[in-house]
Amino acid sequence: MILSDKTISEMLDNGTLTIAPIKKEQIQPASVDVRLGDTFSIIEDLPTGIITLNNKISYKTIKTDTYVLLPGQFVLATTMEYICLPDNLTAFVEGRSSLGRMGLFIQNAGWVDPGFQGEITLELFNANRCAIELKAGRRIGQLVFARMDTSALAPYNGKYQGQKGATGSKVYMDYHENL
Repeated sequence: MILSDKTISEMLDNGTLTIAPIKKEQIQPASVDVRLGDTFSIIEDLPTGIITLNNKISYKTIKTDTYVLLPGQFVLATTMEYICLPDNLTAFVEGRSSLGRMGLFIQNAGWVDPGFQGEITLELFNANRCAIELKAGRRIGQLVFARMDTSALAPYNGKYQGQKGATGSKVYMDYHENL
């Protein structure tokens, strides 16, 4: 079941859901707006030009209030908000339609597991032929919350738990865990 603004507000008030910082006007009828943070990360060039899934990827991280996303460019960004989900609540990360109509796509961010705590890393791609200026503090997406039928037996406690800033892929850890 998707949560309403009333339920979201009640959960924020009683502390079962944490989103900080938050302003009342971010709460929409069936979602919460999230704002763009000030941390951006891009994958550093590799001599081979090939990213492998079993090696750590290096990122260049920039802290700035304004980032110009070039046509065809991909960048990791973060939300201003730090969230803490209870064990019986999941969230979907959705891009804003008005930004998608400009060619700004929020790729794959999609799903937040119950029990997750941290800032949400956003994967941004500029599909336009023009550069797009991104400003920290602007609404970039929304979280849609769904209550689960029961609490998760194993709430999220993975490699991105507690993340802050635009956090790069840690897929290489999956490979090393299976050796």
